[in-house]
Amino acid sequence: MTKKELTANLLLLLTAAIWGFAFVAQKTGAEYVGAFTFNGIRFLIGGLILRPVIAVLDASRKKSGAPAASRKEPLRAGLIAGLLLFAGASLQQIGILYTTAGKAGFITGLYVVLVPVFGFFLRQRTGKNVWAAVVLAAVGIFLLSVTEAFTVSGGDLLVMVSAVFFACHILCIDRHTAHVDPLRLSSVQFLVTGTLSLLIAVLFEDFTGLYAALPMILYGGLLSVGVAYTLQVVAQKNARPAHAAILLSMESVFGALGGALILRERMTARGYIGCALVFAAILLSQIRPKETARR
Repeated sequence: MTKKELTANLLLLLTAAIWGFAFVAQKTGAEYVGAFTFNGIRFLIGGLILRPVIAVLDASRKKSGAPAASRKEPLRAGLIAGLLLFAGASLQQIGILYTTAGKAGFITGLYVVLVPVFGFFLRQRTGKNVWAAVVLAAVGIFLLSVTEAFTVSGGDLLVMVSAVFFACHILCIDRHTAHVDPLRLSSVQFLVTGTLSLLIAVLFEDFTGLYAALPMILYGGLLSVGVAYTLQVVAQKNARPAHAAILLSMESVFGALGGALILRERMTARGYIGCALVFAAILLSQIRPKETARR
């Protein structure tokens, strides 16, 4: 492993940690403000904080004589991605109020398994390992979320549905990143998500607990959305795709760790087994067939 690859892997692990502990911030923030208020402000912050980064990169590109990045394509792609992100983030934030941060982290991680499954219906190659991962994930979610009375909490169900939208969002991003500047696309989608969320918040929520929730919102906006995404983009330039996927999937582990250390959340043995199976499914889904694993 080269020094650049090692640095990239450490940055990706830091990104996963920031995203994982964001579940704690979301869980705590949900106790003070509504889901749309929380998401509206944090995504607007995240979208705006990327603008100076984009300006610096544009100036660097201009100085080097490289062609300027297109501005029209990111607007169209960002609108579609923003709508999907809005749906996923809204369902997740509402659901996290009725479940634990640790469970929300592992359930959200299902999008990693769902992406190749959905890709199969888009005529993308899907290996046998993905279907094995689906079985593992299904058993894990059953142990994690379905009680002995065969009921599922409303919070867990909402987070499960949010994972479906996050998977669709990943496929949308994957389709456009080949010809669209990723940072500009991200900024647009964050601004779309934040604007839609804030509009709903103004109509249906109050802002009385905003001051108390501000530290959690700032963490979600500055670190989880702004800093972590930038780290991911920078790190993935020098990281191997398989390594990147596995390191980023540690987000669910950090979510559970944060829930246990900060919020004093505890699970039953059944729940921990479910978490282990879901995490195993996430890792298994990232194994690529030999003929398609070459870069």
